Amino acid sequence: MWELWYRRSIRSQLLVIVIALEVAAALVAGGVTVLKARTSTRLEIAASGKLAELLVRETVQLVRSDTPARQILENLPLQLRSLRHVRIAVLDTAGDPAAANESNGSAENERPLAPRWFQALIAPPIERHVVPVAADGVRIGSVLIVSEPSDEIAEVWENTVALGLVALALNLAVIGALYLLFGRALAPLTGFGRGLADLERMNYRVRLPTPKAREFIALATRFNTLAETLEAARAENADLSHRLITAQDDERRRTALDLHDEVGPSLFGLKANTTSIVTALAEPGGASRQKAIARAHDMAVIIERLQAINRSLLNRLRPMALGHISLADLVAQIVRDRAREHPHVAFSLSVDKLARSYGDSIDLTIYRCIQESLTNAIRHARATTVTVTLGEERSNASTTAGSRIALTVHDDGCGMAPGTSWGFGLRGMNERVRALGGTFTLAARPGHGTAVSVVVPHEDGGGRTDGPAGAS
Repeated sequence: MWELWYRRSIRSQLLVIVIALEVAAALVAGGVTVLKARTSTRLEIAASGKLAELLVRETVQLVRSDTPARQILENLPLQLRSLRHVRIAVLDTAGDPAAANESNGSAENERPLAPRWFQALIAPPIERHVVPVAADGVRIGSVLIVSEPSDEIAEVWENTVALGLVALALNLAVIGALYLLFGRALAPLTGFGRGLADLERMNYRVRLPTPKAREFIALATRFNTLAETLEAARAENADLSHRLITAQDDERRRTALDLHDEVGPSLFGLKANTTSIVTALAEPGGASRQKAIARAHDMAVIIERLQAINRSLLNRLRPMALGHISLADLVAQIVRDRAREHPHVAFSLSVDKLARSYGDSIDLTIYRCIQESLTNAIRHARATTVTVTLGEERSNASTTAGSRIALTVHDDGCGMAPGTSWGFGLRGMNERVRALGGTFTLAARPGHGTAVSVVVPHEDGGGRTDGPAGAS
């Protein structure tokens, strides 16, 4: 039953409730009408009976004494015919009808009789009154007064039917008006359904018009905000996918260039030197030996160059020391490498309260952020001083459990002009940090350097390995 009820539309449910309330109100009104009609009919019939008895007595007293008894009895029904809600019967002393017709005062206003069930609800008990008729002190007959409520009940029935028809017409008009009003008021729900269907079909450009109802305004506003957020997320994902493919292509291109420009010539040099050594060793004399030694020395230089290239390629793909040494030592290593490669730049590293490792994801993110920040400071900002600060701090937010890792890389370079779009490196750092639930902040002003701030949350005990922290 309830399943059938909930399958109906909200408009149908509301209309059914309204109709049920109106039916209940009609039943209550009908019960009250019956009770009131029963009381009023009983009072009306009782009053008519008393009035009829009074009129009969007065009519009998006003009859002339010289009038024959038979004529008195025959004229009584005619004189009492104006009485309502009673039936008059004139009887002789033997109890037989003394007049040709009974007198019914309501005969002139006869109405169609009410249904029997209505009469059974309204009709009061039948009352009988007998008034004796005497002439010259001798009883010549009697008048029987019997209550007749059918005319009163018919009148009540007519009034009830009239009121019922008016109420029915009004209720039908109200139901029709409510049907239209409910349809108009609930129309935004249909729009919400179509909008959700569009979102399901990944049409995130759908927007709902602002409805007039205050409750629906909030829903429409939140729906449009959700659609805008989904559209922005899809655009961001599309841009991320494009940049990912571009970054992969750039990395392949750089790797191919390194292999072509560095590894290829080095391998060719190794081959040429090997051939020269073989030739020199085949020749007699000391000069050949000196020539072979020189070629072997050239080969050692080339091999060392190949090893450096190999390390660079491996570090670009994944630091080989990751997971084998502590995070502090890994950070110190990359700072030392940059200081060795760029002696004209002063590097400073400060590490405080840092665990040995926080897991590959966090360690690699911190490493890449430092790597990219140092590259930007050297290549783009043309900085002369770079300061790296890394440490673990307790979270002050009551809603965040555990601690967080804070990284700051500050340089004194040329800074960035306001409104400058981020490159692949900055976007990559931001996405890495956001993927871990952290925050990435870039503060830069022209001529005042650049400060990169990274905060990555970390739950205590989750993949953490405590150990000594290094600093350089």
